[in-house]
Amino acid sequence: MNLAIWLERTALKHPNREALFLGHECIGTYKDFWLAVCALRVHLEKEGIKRGDRVAVYMPNCPEFLVAFYSVWSLGAVILPINSKLHTREVKWILGNAECTYLLGDAVLASELNQPDITVFSPKWDHLTANSSVSPVLCSSDDLAWLFYTSGTTGKPKGVMITHGMIKNMSLSYFADVDQVHPSDTTLYAAPMSHGAGLYSIMHVQAGARHAIPVSGGFDEDEIFDLAEKLQNIHMFAAPTMVKRLTNFAKKSNKRGNGFRTVVYAGGPMYLSDIIEAVEHFGPIFVQVYGQGECPMGITVLPRYEVADRKSKKWKERLQSVGYAQSAVEVKIGNKNGATNKPGETGEIMVRGDIVMPGYWGNIDATSKTIIDGWLMTGDIGTMDEHGYVTMHDRSKDMIISGGSNIYPREVEEILLLHKSVSEVSVVGRENEEWGEEVVAFIVMEKGHEFLPETLDQHCIEHIARFKRPKHYISIAELPKNNYGKILKTTLREKLKQNI
Repeated sequence: MNLAIWLERTALKHPNREALFLGHECIGTYKDFWLAVCALRVHLEKEGIKRGDRVAVYMPNCPEFLVAFYSVWSLGAVILPINSKLHTREVKWILGNAECTYLLGDAVLASELNQPDITVFSPKWDHLTANSSVSPVLCSSDDLAWLFYTSGTTGKPKGVMITHGMIKNMSLSYFADVDQVHPSDTTLYAAPMSHGAGLYSIMHVQAGARHAIPVSGGFDEDEIFDLAEKLQNIHMFAAPTMVKRLTNFAKKSNKRGNGFRTVVYAGGPMYLSDIIEAVEHFGPIFVQVYGQGECPMGITVLPRYEVADRKSKKWKERLQSVGYAQSAVEVKIGNKNGATNKPGETGEIMVRGDIVMPGYWGNIDATSKTIIDGWLMTGDIGTMDEHGYVTMHDRSKDMIISGGSNIYPREVEEILLLHKSVSEVSVVGRENEEWGEEVVAFIVMEKGHEFLPETLDQHCIEHIARFKRPKHYISIAELPKNNYGKILKTTLREKLKQNI
């Protein structure tokens, strides 16, 4: 099934329903939205784009981003969304690897690429009109819909092949496990549309909900709270760092989050202290999902009633978990041989099901190492309790082995964040001749607090085993992050090697 059919159906059933907003101004109904999609599709066909071709989308968050998605899908081609904040070298590499020759994007950004072999078209919302609709071409569930390049924090990014069937199952699993969407709801694109926020457009199109793009095109706390108050019933996808920023801003600005309905957080570890503080301030609006590009948004879920629960005996343990398996997948904790671990035993998180990718674009070797006997080897280390709740400890590459003992950085980070002087923290390992590795903590201090390593060390001694505590504490003004808000531990390790 072609994903664009869902937009066509909504436009036919509800042509006059408000669809697209730029800020708080409605700029198009679902009929307008669909006709713009058809107009861009006709243009792409005239340009020679055909079924299976990769079409890059390289622009900041804007209404044209959504039009591009459904236009490309409508003719059976493959969308290649590229984060507008990537370095031009990264963009060029992705375009070359994907064998992409056509780009929909911002003219200024595209000019910086200086790629004569790439055809660039800059779609403008007010120019994308058509007199009649063009039905989407037939696609199977196995047909490629989205080529998603991983963030590339270690080495070159890999192109995850995401099919129409994967996204369809992700969407249906969202309704079954994550949240419901109503026509009166508004999804707010404050996170990059090239990532999870863009994927989550699908279920809002199905429900005939509204789509709002901030005028800034990005994440601005003041703008977000203003839009929530004016548009109401806001749905948002946010990285954990964004949730923390919203909480800090709301507390300083005396805002309670009027207009927010659901904030789905994913994309990195949400520390216990941060989510407790967020729920205390905003109430039960948060839902956690755990996924990867290789299984987009669809591995586990911790629904809002469990995120907000404070009465159950194990509420803290549940809140530190990433929840339980979503409906469309199986999840287990396995060892190196793929055997299933017992409840509570640490191992690699493995998943299989209809949301798991068929493989990496043009990379058979990487695919064979990642998909084993039908199971996706996530590279994440975790445990599963007797009730099926999965707790993720760390990426396997981030685990520290010191004196033969395994140390999970997230556990140390959670403890340090309990101290009132710590705003952000990232723990990494550094080579040590005697112990193999030693634990090092990079600390971003809360404003007004002095950096006192001996105080932090005493705090760790009081809460965790001595061998787990950092051997060194380093004050840093800001933690390095990629364009999706993930902390770049590789950069921190490089700083240690350079004795910075």
